[in-house]
Amino acid sequence: MSQHNLLTVSGLSKFFPVKKHSLFGDKQYLRAVDNVDLYIKPGETLGIVGESGCGKSTLAKTIARLYASSAGEVHFHGANLTKLSQKALRSIRPKIQYVFQDPYESLNPRHTVGSILQEPFIIHTQLSLQEREAKVKALLDTVGLPEHAINKYPHEFSGGQRQRIGIARAIALEPDLLICDEPVSALDVSVQSQIINLLNELQKKMNLAILFIAHDLAVVKHISDRISVMYLGSIVESADSDELFKRPRHPYTQLLLEAIPNPDPNAKRSERRITGELPSPINPPQGCRFSTRCPMVEPRCHSTRPPLIVTDGQDHQVACHYHQQSFENWESPWDY
Repeated sequence: MSQHNLLTVSGLSKFFPVKKHSLFGDKQYLRAVDNVDLYIKPGETLGIVGESGCGKSTLAKTIARLYASSAGEVHFHGANLTKLSQKALRSIRPKIQYVFQDPYESLNPRHTVGSILQEPFIIHTQLSLQEREAKVKALLDTVGLPEHAINKYPHEFSGGQRQRIGIARAIALEPDLLICDEPVSALDVSVQSQIINLLNELQKKMNLAILFIAHDLAVVKHISDRISVMYLGSIVESADSDELFKRPRHPYTQLLLEAIPNPDPNAKRSERRITGELPSPINPPQGCRFSTRCPMVEPRCHSTRPPLIVTDGQDHQVACHYHQQSFENWESPWDY
């Protein structure tokens, strides 16, 4: 584990038991997250992208210990979170905070904004009422909300404003790592950019590390320093943001990039599409997880699972037997 990493995830897995169809049947598991490795350095943003159902949110919740892991380790500030008791985790919780997808679901509708934002200070600090109120006012100003919002309830705000409240609650205790689980997917496009810009500003101001989860590659590219592509519970490619867009090695990454809408009517468009259904995570393919949908599949892909290996430099990793041929045959739909 590098001493320069704020967060290091090694071989992390999360399996959910599946109800058996018969008394004597074999026990089955849904492999939501399967042997994931990743790292985040202080002050950087790692984007996680992939189709719905690929395990992005489960990965985030397992890293944050909202789910107990089935295997692997999560090191944060040198401590292995997977081995810590709930009592020991209490001292680390303020340093890892979560921004959920739907702000309305994550905010208590019976509490005012002032009460919601005071709660972290009540639980984790010994501040007086006056000090807490001052902190709340400062938080609202930081996320661009007026002071009179203190006495209002979540339903009185728009979706973007509610997400600002969620972000304010997340940064209240000055965390080192912010996990954003599709924080803009439920918002209008115009509001999405405002929230992303707010996260960028907070990152620079507080030196925040961010794990940013989304299914929109264009959004992830705008905010991320590095991007990891996830498919059926596993990381299939990881690289710097610009590098991933310019030199994608995995066929799945290429197909995701080709599916991004291009506003230029004269731009060339790829005819390739991701076909077929996502395989069941209960019974995934034996070899490459993408072999049932890959446009350049070979017999070896069905029998042998490719490891995540380094290619094109230390920060570019790919899990594909034929990543070199895949890149050589790829035509970028974008002009850089």
